Amino acid sequence: MNQRFRLTRSMQENNMEQSISLEECEHYFASKPDFTYSQVFTIKGPDSIMSIDGDFFMWKHGDAEIPFRLFMGDLYVAISNEAIVPKMIEIATDLQADVVEG
Repeated sequence: MNQRFRLTRSMQENNMEQSISLEECEHYFASKPDFTYSQVFTIKGPDSIMSIDGDFFMWKHGDAEIPFRLFMGDLYVAISNEAIVPKMIEIATDLQADVVEG
């Protein structure tokens, strides 16, 4: 099972912008050539296909696409590959967010 992490500002008392907005993410990820935006994330299994609606910023890493999902003012990512950890920390630092497991 993958660990899931949340990039959040909700614990920062002195930050006026506690939510990470869609507009902020669109602006931030537009400057990252290895990211694309999608309103649907599709998972293909051996016998089925599942689509999830939302705001996804897809990171292209080798042959894989890793979704960073914006949901209720926080970004979520599952750690399925150790290469995701430094990227997650980079994004959290740039967005002035904390990283919380869960």
